[in-house]
Amino acid sequence: VFDVLERAGYQGRAVGGTVRNTLLGEPISDIDMATDATPEQVTLAAQRAGLRVLPTGIAHGTVTIIVKGKPFEVTTLRKDVSTDGRRATVAFTSDWAEDAMRRDFTINALYCDRHGNLFDPVGGLQDIEHRRVRFIGDARQRIREDHLRILRYFRFQARFGSQPPDEDSENACRELAATLKGLSRERIGMEMLNLLALPDPAPTVARMAELGVMAEVLPEADPQALTALIAQESGQGHPPDPLRRLAAMLPADPALAGQVASRFRLSGAQKKRLVTAADREERPDDPRALAYRLGRAGALDRLLIAGADASPLAGWDIPQLPLKGGEIVARGVAAGPDVARILQAVEARWIAEQFPGRERVEAILDEELAR
Repeated sequence: VFDVLERAGYQGRAVGGTVRNTLLGEPISDIDMATDATPEQVTLAAQRAGLRVLPTGIAHGTVTIIVKGKPFEVTTLRKDVSTDGRRATVAFTSDWAEDAMRRDFTINALYCDRHGNLFDPVGGLQDIEHRRVRFIGDARQRIREDHLRILRYFRFQARFGSQPPDEDSENACRELAATLKGLSRERIGMEMLNLLALPDPAPTVARMAELGVMAEVLPEADPQALTALIAQESGQGHPPDPLRRLAAMLPADPALAGQVASRFRLSGAQKKRLVTAADREERPDDPRALAYRLGRAGALDRLLIAGADASPLAGWDIPQLPLKGGEIVARGVAAGPDVARILQAVEARWIAEQFPGRERVEAILDEELAR
């Protein structure tokens, strides 16, 4: 991609997370680049080099170049013309510093050329060294440009930040927390799940509650419940699960869980799982019986949120009842409600006896038929 741009007479630099994560020793997922070429110029240069180009965000200056199956997002240097707190109208520029000033945090505004030379217009390198998450320039102005940056700040603080946090950034988030009401609930839900997917977001979530941010996005949340769940996940060897963590912060109220799922525009499967987790009791059923009834994910949610031992599910495959209704009919029972009743009775005893094999199931069936 560097070759494509430079051969056409343009500059290209890696930017954002690619540079930030390299400096922090974190893994890199996507590779983003910035250039002084327009999207049309980038497209033409890439096509002349025989590369496929996708117009992934032309209105914001972004095209994606595919090299050996790998995507590289290339975005023209930009400046904001106007913003409404949700979306921005941009104009292209050739000024790298101007492009940096429209970004959110200093650690996301570092550029690097193909030779490893760093370009740091806003002091991001020093913040990287101190693991400090800080808005570029006027924190309040950055938030007014995009209200979602409040939640992004806390996610970045939970992932990259050190203590104490940047005081001015926190104050700005507290003062402008009410602006989050202007965002779509779906965007808020996605950002919250991204935060909850991090290894230990509990201290950050607690701080969000102290600053009044949680009251705007998830007033039902109990940060202490999240701390307890993370301790269970860690102690029992289970990886972070954002949906389970969201469920843990909510009261044991299926109707409320359903409302939160709808508010955050979660998928049908996610909503079902959130509601199932909310329909919990202080002392869950036997772990394997619970998993048979709810599925593995549902059982793990209930067990870990309750602080119960989930180890009986490790390496255990949920079995199927080795009996069909047709077999009961073959034993002389007329098809209908009696078959269903007998099948349910056999299944209940099979579960209570910890899922014995076929021979024992036949014996249980004989006993039920004798009744």
